[in-house]
Parts: sequence; structure tokens; C-alpha cells
Amino acid sequence: MSIYKELKDSYKYGSPVTRLLYINVIVFIVFGLIHTFFWIGKNEASYYAFSRMFTAPSYLPELLTRPWSVITYMFFHEDFFHIAFNMLGLYWFGKLFLEFFNKRQLVGLYLIGGIFGYLLFVAGYYAMPALRGNFAPILGASAAIMAILAGVAFSRPNYSIYLMFFGQVKLKYLALVYILLDLISMAQGNAGGHIAHLGGMLAGWIFALRLQKNSDITIGVNRILDFFATLLKPRKRLKVSHRKPVNDYDYKKTKAAEQKEIDAILDKISRSGYDSLNKAEKEMLFKMGQNKN
Repeated sequence: MSIYKELKDSYKYGSPVTRLLYINVIVFIVFGLIHTFFWIGKNEASYYAFSRMFTAPSYLPELLTRPWSVITYMFFHEDFFHIAFNMLGLYWFGKLFLEFFNKRQLVGLYLIGGIFGYLLFVAGYYAMPALRGNFAPILGASAAIMAILAGVAFSRPNYSIYLMFFGQVKLKYLALVYILLDLISMAQGNAGGHIAHLGGMLAGWIFALRLQKNSDITIGVNRILDFFATLLKPRKRLKVSHRKPVNDYDYKKTKAAEQKEIDAILDKISRSGYDSLNKAEKEMLFKMGQNKN
């Protein structure tokens, strides 16, 4: 089996965690190669202008020029260590999430978490004096991944996992540590990113809270995904043949010609046996026998 076939099958039959990993990694590789191409031509400024179209802006009027970036930013990474840590988190927390919830909920919460992260990110740049006016774009899957962690942590707060050097740790404490780290790290750099993480955490908390009331916030997102999947699904074309109605004269003429051909075949069989028939004659004889049945 070729490498391409193996990768294709692992994506096709893999879990949503596997598919999200593939999408993020493929996007990273493609843009990395494009970056190299522009670098060779000493034209990195054009690359950054191009790649910026897939990062989400903190300045809202700029969002009007690329509304799709609210979604694309959560699949876009430029730094190797950034994507490496994010994909490890997606793998660990995604596998944990699927122990309690279904595949559609994971994909839905990933997207909702990314959107919540972006909304809180924008709110921070407009509301916080330390950030106001210093508009910067956001990229990366961190907020979406934090939503997945928070979703399972707030739904199963007393569930314990084993962490190296720490032993058994309850999910509620793990989520609390991440929240505290983001709050503490905000003043040390990448404040917008840490705010987005908190937005993802908020989405996960709302997901868990609504589930307690038998309401799933991911249903709406998955319905939208199903709608677009239906639009993109190739449709089979129906072949319509227009046949002229057959009158009695033409019908009788056709049947007479067929009977004449059958009589010739039967006469040949009586003279030389069935084995003397060629392939076309045998098929004709078989077809007429089927029609009589």
C-alpha cells in the first residue's frame, strides 16, 4: 500500500481528532512551502500579506475584508513549536473528550471554541487599556482545543487522569491550572492569545452547563456543516432518453425482423448444432429466451 493510500484511508476512516490533526498539519505544510517559495524570491512581504488573509483581525472593520478568517485562523499556524504543542493538546484532550461524548460534539465544540476565543480576543483589544489601539491578528488552534478540554473537564470534574510527575489529577484541577496560567501569562506577552484561550474555556463551560439541562450547543453548528456537506457532495446525473412512440406498424415490423433472425439461428442449429453459433447469435438466442420468460 502506498503512503498516499495509507494517509488517505487513515483520514477517511479515522476519528474527528485524526481529521482535525490532518487538516491543521496539511495547512501548516502547504503554507510553509509557500513561505519558502516567497523567501527564495526575496519577497517575504508578499507572503505575509497573503497569509494575513487567513488570520483573524482584532480590528473589526478589517474583518469585513476577510470574514472567513473567523474559521480559518483556528487551523493556521506558522511556528513549528506552536503547531506541535497544539496538536499534542488536540490529540490528548480530543481522545479524552471522545470517551464521554460523540464525534459530532467534538467537531462542533472545536469550532464554537474557536469562535468564542476570537470574540473574547476582540473584546479584549477594545476593552482593555493595555491592548486598546494595538491591534494584532490571531492564529492557531489553542482556543478551540481549550474548549474541548474545558468541555470534558466541567462535565466530568472529578474524573482523574495520570500526569507524569504529578500522578492522578482530577480534570477540574487541570482546567483551573490552565485558566490561572493564562491569567498570569497575559502580562508577560501574547496577551491576545491568552484571552482567546479563556474564550475557548468559556465555550467549554457553557457546553457542559447546557448539557446538564439536556441542551447541546453543538447541534446548530453540525447542522450548518451538514448543509454545506450536502452542497459539496457530487450529485449523480440522471440520463434522460427521449424515445419516439412506436406505432403498430413499426412494432410488427421489428418483431418480424427479430423472428426472422431467430428462425435463421434455429435453422443453423438444426443443421450444424449449437456449437456452430457465433457469439452474437448465442447472445441473441439467450436474449429472446429471457424475453419469453
